[in-house]
Amino acid sequence: MSPYHHGDLRRAVLDAAVAAITEHGPAGISLRDLARRAGVSHAGPVHHFGDKAGVLTALAAEGFDLLADALADEGDQGFVEVGVAYVRFAIEHRAHFEVMFRPELHREDDEALTAARDRAGALLTSGASSVSDDAMAGVAAWSLMHGFANLWLTGALRAELQEDPDTAARAIARILFP
Repeated sequence: MSPYHHGDLRRAVLDAAVAAITEHGPAGISLRDLARRAGVSHAGPVHHFGDKAGVLTALAAEGFDLLADALADEGDQGFVEVGVAYVRFAIEHRAHFEVMFRPELHREDDEALTAARDRAGALLTSGASSVSDDAMAGVAAWSLMHGFANLWLTGALRAELQEDPDTAARAIARILFP
C-alpha cells in the first residue's frame, strides 16, 4: 500500500466512492475499501474526509452541483425539459443521486452541501414555476420526476418504457403538466 500522498487524493477517493456505490450501494462502502480502490493507505481518506459521512457529504455536494449544472443547461425550457434533465442526471450520476437525497448518510449542515443543494433547488423551483406559482405544484412536479427516476434506476418499469429514458420522462411529464 502506498502512503496517502496522492496527486489528487480527494478526487481519487470520490471516484472510488462512485465506483463502490455503483457496485453495492452507499450503505456498503467503507473507508478501507475506498483507500484500497484509490491505491493509498487507510489514512488518506481519513485525512481528507474524516469519516465515511465526510466522503458521502462531499459526494452529495458534488452531486447537487452537477444537478444544478444539468438543470441550468436547460435554461428557460420549462418544467418538462427540466424534468427530463433531472431524470437524465439521475441515470448518468446514479451514485451521486443515491446519496444526495439520503440525509442519514451525510452531514446535512455542511456549508458546501447546503450551498449546492440550494442552487439546485432554486433551479428546480424555477422549472416548476412554469407549471404553477403554487409551491405544492412544484413539489408535485419534482415528486413525479424523482419517482420516475427511481423507478427507472431500479428497473421497476415495463420493458417498453426502459428503452429511452428521455422520451419516457418527457411523455410522463406532459401527461400531468402539458
